[in-house]
Amino acid sequence: MSTVTDPAGPAGPTGPAEPAGATGQAGLDHFRTLEARQQPTWPDPAALAAATGRLAQAAPIVVPAQADTLTERLAAAGRGEAFLLQGGDCAETFAEANADRIRNKIRTILQMAVVLTHGASTPVVKMGRMAGQYAKPRSSDTETRDGETLPAYRGDMINGFPFTPEARIPDPERLEQAYRISSATANVVRAFTQGGFADLRQVHEWNRGFMSNPAYARYEKTADEIDRAIRFMHACGADFDALRSVEFFLSHEALVLDYERALTRTDQRTGRAYDTSAHFLWIGERTRQLDGAHVDFMSRIANPIGVKLGPTTTPHDALALTERLNPDNVPGRLTFITRMGAGKVRDVLPSLVEAVTWSGANVTWVTDPMHGNTITSDSGYKTRRLTDVLDEVAGFFEVHKALGTVPGGLHMELTGDDVTEVLGGSEEISDAGLALRYETLVDPRLNHQQSLELAFQVAEMLRR
Repeated sequence: MSTVTDPAGPAGPTGPAEPAGATGQAGLDHFRTLEARQQPTWPDPAALAAATGRLAQAAPIVVPAQADTLTERLAAAGRGEAFLLQGGDCAETFAEANADRIRNKIRTILQMAVVLTHGASTPVVKMGRMAGQYAKPRSSDTETRDGETLPAYRGDMINGFPFTPEARIPDPERLEQAYRISSATANVVRAFTQGGFADLRQVHEWNRGFMSNPAYARYEKTADEIDRAIRFMHACGADFDALRSVEFFLSHEALVLDYERALTRTDQRTGRAYDTSAHFLWIGERTRQLDGAHVDFMSRIANPIGVKLGPTTTPHDALALTERLNPDNVPGRLTFITRMGAGKVRDVLPSLVEAVTWSGANVTWVTDPMHGNTITSDSGYKTRRLTDVLDEVAGFFEVHKALGTVPGGLHMELTGDDVTEVLGGSEEISDAGLALRYETLVDPRLNHQQSLELAFQVAEMLRR
């Protein structure tokens, strides 16, 4: 296991940016001299300094060696030798960080991975949007209801969801609470993925208790085929130790820079700085400015990182990000997560992929078919159509097939519970049906059954 030390020091400028993975901590605080968008307005700087100071002394949630392993896995996905499946809540909440909810999300990702691996004979890199996804960018700093204006809800890491002055004040103690709950979540994830729950011989158990519908029936057929294959291998004397556990990585958007900086440590093996809040961090569409604080900070850590690219991204933008974030062109270091919308992906994505490919930059391409397809239903719910989600995934694969490049993965907002937040699917969730179990506080998620339906569709695309 890697040994890490606490690099936190006085805040302030320390000179120009250095290449990604630079030795030591030089420049880690340079982001403080730059524009940092989507940050909360903390009312008490002293309280913030005290909270981040305590975080800087806290144990890491992940260790650098695991982040390095993920870099290797993402490099394989970029070459077409594996496929990334990244999924979890739009925004985690403190109240839902319990073992049952965590297990259900892990189970959904494991089932989707089984479908993809079996259907396309492709190794799947499993990653959760969890143990840190407690902050979200917002379109406005404030929210007004009935004539009263308060700070916008930015996630449980920042403030509370209830529309009251007390709840909406950004509170730095929530950063520490997010750390404690993320650490506990990471421990639960490790218990489920290393302690037998993820054993591939449990494929039928993962489906137990769900109502009968086409998605689950199709999954059971896949499970039967896997069972037969395992029994055959057992009869041949195969050793099944490798089936008992799975690699499972943690990720979240690196949005709140005070939190990410406080959890950055130096690895004594290499002298490089790692953000130990997660194995994989990404920069959002709203914070990917080349001269901004987020890009600067992320350029200085050695974790594998991602960048969300929306429909306004130009080839120049993409090339500049590759040069800034991966100047040494390390395979697996940089992932581009495209979020174009079903109606734009086929028009916008080709020029980006062509430019990056022709430049020789090593990039793993992943699709996020959720964020570009958000609509408001007639009844007023923020939602998505499963057909649009599937169409954007199809467009992503079509573009890569036409260009002879590699579709490397899938980035999903999903839950292991039977919520009703996305329209469509074999259960035919309608506008009226959204109200039955609409539970998200921010963006709508695929439920368990819709996630499996998507996995079967993607497996067919991979196979083709």
